[in-house]
Amino acid sequence: MQTKNIMIVGVGGQGTLLASKLLGRLLLTRGYDVKVSEVHGMSQRGGSVVTYVRYGDKVCSPIIDKGEADLIVSFELLEAARWTQYLAPTGTIVTNTQQINPMPVITGAAEYPKNLVKKMQAAGAQVDAFDALRLAKAAGSAKAVNLVLLGRLSRYFDFTEDEWMAAIEKSVPEKFLELNKKAFRMGQSA
Repeated sequence: MQTKNIMIVGVGGQGTLLASKLLGRLLLTRGYDVKVSEVHGMSQRGGSVVTYVRYGDKVCSPIIDKGEADLIVSFELLEAARWTQYLAPTGTIVTNTQQINPMPVITGAAEYPKNLVKKMQAAGAQVDAFDALRLAKAAGSAKAVNLVLLGRLSRYFDFTEDEWMAAIEKSVPEKFLELNKKAFRMGQSA
């Protein structure tokens, strides 16, 4: 199998690392060679966080170059726009429409860009945008955005729901398990 490339991007504290580890675990159960690489910016202070997940028969490097990402999963709208150049011509961006103001916007030095979904589409990107935060809150916690996004991402794979649930059970603490399963299913069916 040709190597597939997924980028998971967001802002520090949104759960991007758990999402990448869960996805990596799921891909390993299917027998793929999997490489996961985490790049932390100022993640502790709300900065950008990027994780590369590459899988296939044989993966030599965990790094994804510009124009190679088959899927970009974004926890925040501006992060989706920021990483669009990494999307392959046939790739898709799955993004939460939540907007988190970066420091230049907070300080008044800049404005949050408008119409980002339209701008990404105008640049040729296929964009699957939806309000994952609203669904996470409906599932019981705003922190479950990561599982809502994984639920939506599951539409792009042929894994069974049982396979996804097994990966969730191995990745999420038991006391949060039912909430996370609910969030996943809400993202899957949104």
